Amino acid sequence: MEDQEIVRHINELADEEHRLERTHAGTGLGDEELSRLRAIEVSLDQCWDLLRQRRARRASGQDPDDAQVRPEGVVEGYQQ
Repeated sequence: MEDQEIVRHINELADEEHRLERTHAGTGLGDEELSRLRAIEVSLDQCWDLLRQRRARRASGQDPDDAQVRPEGVVEGYQQ
């Protein structure tokens, strides 16, 4: 996956996240919507991580295509 594709996917996920939040503003999310929101958040974290990996590999002269999507347990365990 190329950087542009990752950025496009990030934007699509962010748009969906915002739609979910706007649609249910003041009423709260149901179980299904909460589950989807959580999946979006994890996917966003994975996409950002992949993009950072690709950029770091490129900057250090390595092949960015060797970057891998890391599992949820890894990307969700990062400290901010």
